[in-house]
Amino acid sequence: MSAPLACIAVVGVGRMGVGIAVSYAYAGMPVALVDAKPRDAAAQQACFDGVRQALRAEFDTLAALGLLPAERVNAMLARVSLHPRDEATPALRAAPLVFEAVPERLDAKREVFGWIGGLAGPDCVLASTTSTFLVTQLAEHAPDATRFLNAHWLNPAHLIPLVEVSPGPDTSAAALARVETLLRQARKVPVRCAPSAGYIVPRIQALAMNEAARMVEEGVASAEDIDTAVRLGFGLRFSVLGLLEFIDWGGNDILYYASRYLDGALGPRFQAPAVIERNMEQGRNGLRDGQGFYDYAGRDIGAYRLQRLGELVRRLEVMDLLPRVDGARPAG
Repeated sequence: MSAPLACIAVVGVGRMGVGIAVSYAYAGMPVALVDAKPRDAAAQQACFDGVRQALRAEFDTLAALGLLPAERVNAMLARVSLHPRDEATPALRAAPLVFEAVPERLDAKREVFGWIGGLAGPDCVLASTTSTFLVTQLAEHAPDATRFLNAHWLNPAHLIPLVEVSPGPDTSAAALARVETLLRQARKVPVRCAPSAGYIVPRIQALAMNEAARMVEEGVASAEDIDTAVRLGFGLRFSVLGLLEFIDWGGNDILYYASRYLDGALGPRFQAPAVIERNMEQGRNGLRDGQGFYDYAGRDIGAYRLQRLGELVRRLEVMDLLPRVDGARPAG
């Protein structure tokens, strides 16, 4: 008996392809995982043996983390059907959405786009998971630019909820809506970004990681202390407040003056963008002014602050880092 046709297909059986397949299978949806490379029978068998091992390892990890009963691992694996390239036509023809997850080489993507375009249904949306190429670079190689966009998943794909969706100038509203709907069905949170190098998260994290490495190089602090500071200071706060929300919370003027100081002390990489100066001039310094990057008009600021602090307290509780009443008293 042939495997049931999947609601979505993933072309590429590497780490990202496996992660996306696990995400949809875990969410209760069948998924076709398609090998993009033509192989002889022996090589195909070896490839799929490795893919099955990788899938099982991910589901076993979810079980070890208490996120999946161990007895359900086999049922999860059964939701993922594996398709050699020369037998993928039925799965691709039926899929309303195909994720391309082949290696980050333009020639490889161009070839796969042409192959998918000849087999997929007339309404199928194609989404590249590239972390390198802009949608505007890839769209010219896609079978139909109106049904093409980038959908950048973050590793580990089956655990991180965010997916950065980057439509091109020709991407239709219907195609964008379909991708976002199917991402939400896998419990993912899509955010939109314009075609720009680095998307959102990689662009921000590259700056932060380089600065951390620079501090080690300069002898500012040890790698261990820098990482502790990031986990317990930087990371904790920004898991509750986004970066721009944090500017509003503390005050745009604080960032303005801090940036001027750091620019003078450490160099122009700390120079604030023009929008920070404009917000200063326009009295848009955040919560206390009622507007900043966000508009707080009509919002109960006290309730908002309490909500965000409550989210922080819950994170500290999970980490066993809550402050103690009267301080930590030694035993005996």
